Amino acid sequence: MAEGRFPPAFTTRMQIQLRQSWNEFLSVHENPSPTSIRINPLKCNSKDSEKIPWTDFGYYLEQRPSFTFDPLFHGGSYYVQEASSMFLEQAVKQTVDLSQQLRVLDLCAAPGGKSTHLLSLLNEQSLLVSNETIRSRATILAENIQKWGNNNVVITSNDPEDFQKIEGFFDVIAVDAPCSGEGLFRKDPHARIEWSEENVELCALRQQRILNQVWPSLKQNGILIYCTCTYNEKENEENLDWLVREKKAESIKLKVESSWGVEEVQTKNIFGYRFYPHKTKGEGFFISVVRKTEEQHEISIYRKKTFDHPTTKIKERLSDWLKESSEIEFIKQEELILALPKNYLFETEFLSKFLKVIQKGTAIAKAKHDKFIPEHALALSTKVKSESFSSIELSLAEAIAYLRKDVLNLSAEKTNFTLMNYKNMPIGWSNLLGNRMNNLYPSAWRIRNNYNPTIEG
Repeated sequence: MAEGRFPPAFTTRMQIQLRQSWNEFLSVHENPSPTSIRINPLKCNSKDSEKIPWTDFGYYLEQRPSFTFDPLFHGGSYYVQEASSMFLEQAVKQTVDLSQQLRVLDLCAAPGGKSTHLLSLLNEQSLLVSNETIRSRATILAENIQKWGNNNVVITSNDPEDFQKIEGFFDVIAVDAPCSGEGLFRKDPHARIEWSEENVELCALRQQRILNQVWPSLKQNGILIYCTCTYNEKENEENLDWLVREKKAESIKLKVESSWGVEEVQTKNIFGYRFYPHKTKGEGFFISVVRKTEEQHEISIYRKKTFDHPTTKIKERLSDWLKESSEIEFIKQEELILALPKNYLFETEFLSKFLKVIQKGTAIAKAKHDKFIPEHALALSTKVKSESFSSIELSLAEAIAYLRKDVLNLSAEKTNFTLMNYKNMPIGWSNLLGNRMNNLYPSAWRIRNNYNPTIEG
């Protein structure tokens, strides 16, 4: 039984916390975790699978396929994400006016599940700042956001305290706090090994510190969404109680359908929502929402252009590569040409002054003399104007070979940069030179496994 594999202190506490349902909780850990995905609504309409009830975009899969060998996964058609964490959608929809132009921070964003989800919820006039403190994880975050294809996002790699410099900047902050990981015991046995009561205490203190450090960057009446993948009250309810008392915040009650199996917890005027794997089809998770009621000074944005901009001739040439190019501002970063939302140009310049920005907008092309080499991010962008380029529809076997960065036997009448498509969705570029092909797929992203299963769907 799973009981013997749990840390004894965890078992004792959870038996008290769950009471009669302890055996159900224990039993579900003998079963594999459910597999779930969240589709990209700008690249995929729906999925013929069981729907996750608390999100418009989430689906359960009957079995776990080899995502590595699905070109649609590499093209950003969907994201593999745990179902319970998709409840973020309810927290946002029920507390935020999504019709407004919003500035949103995902503070602990890697590998990108909540950031890509937020991008699907926000309107295109909003700006997402997606932050990850650890630089190596920020690289993974940048890759996943590139695949999603939005340009209204800035990726940063900063400590939470760095955001104190931009007081009152954000309308919404999501804090998926580092935690003791109790909700991951089923899918990640290593989390059980690392768990200890001492680590729970350290996590709780670290979470309080993170909340305290980022709080000044949330404007008055702004929304903070706090979540963890643990059941522990010290990391959840007690931290929220501290935040409400110390910062005079208001805890917000959400509407939850009884059929979802989500447990609402209320302690000292704190509303929280806990997911147990024996009650919901997902892993352990906790989420709570607070509103900032105290007055907050808001930093002024400098309305002065500081980025280097390409010539009008270059802008005109690249504008034909993008949909809705009138809403785009092109900037230069050495040889690289980037496309940023015009309505957030000054904010992006402002953020670049105060934060360590590692990616902004969408990389469009490298300019070399009079030649423009399209960037991989452009192929994956939801703004790419496909009709402006030649394209080739690949079979599954050809798409896998392309993603391995193999050379394909393709030919073309014209010598040009060509979109490689799978099921009408771009997955990258090749440079076709008559009967020869240069595969431009990023080397760091290539598939290294030789196993090639049949992909359906």
